[in-house]
Amino acid sequence: MRYLGLIVLLVALLIVSGAAYTVPETEQVIITQFGKPVGDAIDVPGLHFKVPFLQKVHRFEKRFLEWDAQPTELTTEDKRFIHVDTYARWQISDPLLFFQRLRNESGAQSRLDDVLEGETRNAIAKHNLVEVVRSSNREPDIDEDQLGAPATLEQIEYGRERIRQEILTNSQARTGDLGIEILDVQIKRINYVEEVRLRVYDRMIAERRRIAARFRSEGEGDAASIRGDLERDLKKIQSEAYRKAQEIVGKADAEATEIYAKAYNQSADSRRFYEFLKSMETLSSTTDESTSVLLSTEGEFYRYLNKSGR
Repeated sequence: MRYLGLIVLLVALLIVSGAAYTVPETEQVIITQFGKPVGDAIDVPGLHFKVPFLQKVHRFEKRFLEWDAQPTELTTEDKRFIHVDTYARWQISDPLLFFQRLRNESGAQSRLDDVLEGETRNAIAKHNLVEVVRSSNREPDIDEDQLGAPATLEQIEYGRERIRQEILTNSQARTGDLGIEILDVQIKRINYVEEVRLRVYDRMIAERRRIAARFRSEGEGDAASIRGDLERDLKKIQSEAYRKAQEIVGKADAEATEIYAKAYNQSADSRRFYEFLKSMETLSSTTDESTSVLLSTEGEFYRYLNKSGR
């Protein structure tokens, strides 16, 4: 009897464990019996029960889910080849319909690949590249091209935001009967294909080099102008300095002449004394200890030295 009681208890535990299940706040549940859904979806969190062993619990996310595509090569209306990288947010809005049409998230992702990539391709193909990369019209800056001339920007009619909204609206219309809701579609990145991108880079490099050459030419012209102004100012300063120096020399000569004249007009003793001092200054500046001087008896030096020796 004791073993029979244990067996009954074990069977009861198995039945209870097979019948009870919990629904977290982040999930919603579909119950199937022999592969077919039974009743409505259960999205109320808490403890729930089912027929053990016969019914099966299928859990689905209630939160937002992500769809992230690989960059796809597309062609715009003006025949530009570009890589477009998009992503979307979606949610399981009807778990029962979702289970019937798509079974699981893997099936949903596959279907979203077809819908979103197809709508993105259709939208890009209907518009020129400028419509895809820009969202609004604007007035360019006066020096936007760095050449001093006004830049011109092509006006757009739709813009990237309206194209994105067009992709979202069309995709939502195609997924309304799948039990899912596409919440948002965004274009992460747009780039040229490799071959075109290299040509664009080459053109950009050539343009930058042309602008750099223009700046260098303007800089060399400014440098030459500055050097010319410098040389002109230098010559002007030198000429002015030379003029002032000559004026000073002339004034000094005039004052010296006046002093000489006053000295000669003084008394004979004063004049001789002045002549003696000037002769001594001249002799001191023209001779040193190793100098030998030969004087003529008729010369002025000898005459003054002869007088001073008496």
